[in-house]
Amino acid sequence: MAKAYWVATYRSIDNPDKLAAYAKLAGPAIQGAGGRFLARGPAVQAWEAGILQRVVVIEFDSVAAARAAHDSPAYQEALAALGDGAVRDLRVVEGVA
Repeated sequence: MAKAYWVATYRSIDNPDKLAAYAKLAGPAIQGAGGRFLARGPAVQAWEAGILQRVVVIEFDSVAAARAAHDSPAYQEALAALGDGAVRDLRVVEGVA
């Protein structure tokens, strides 16, 4: 079974305090659901749209595990804490095995 990856890109961080509250809850929720952080931080280079904001890549054992992590009560609590604190895009992509 192919691994799956969450890829979150942040277009803007509008409230750093809300992002910090989200991160405090999201990290343990994601790791508790089997997620492994592979990369997180500001982009070091950007082409195309040229947005150098935060990027996070998290590995899961499967697409089902990635979906379950997102839908878990613990992660939903983290999302509620983030609220309108950032504009971001979160995707799940399947690995190429």
